[in-house]
Amino acid sequence: MIVPHRKLSPEALAAVVEEFVTRDGTEHTDAELKVEHVLRALDRGDLVLVYDSDSETCNILQPDQIDVSGS
Repeated sequence: MIVPHRKLSPEALAAVVEEFVTRDGTEHTDAELKVEHVLRALDRGDLVLVYDSDSETCNILQPDQIDVSGS
């Protein structure tokens, strides 16, 4: 399910984006820059916030990466 990122509080959105960019072991100094990049991409619509109710996790994807078939 796509979650409109602007519906989240700024704190919640920042936490989701920070967790996303640090998944691969990004250094903290690099993470700040990547967080800003991801937030701008979300605002432009280049990325979307997706919630998976089965795994109860959030992910950030490009719109064309979303499986709309329901499978």
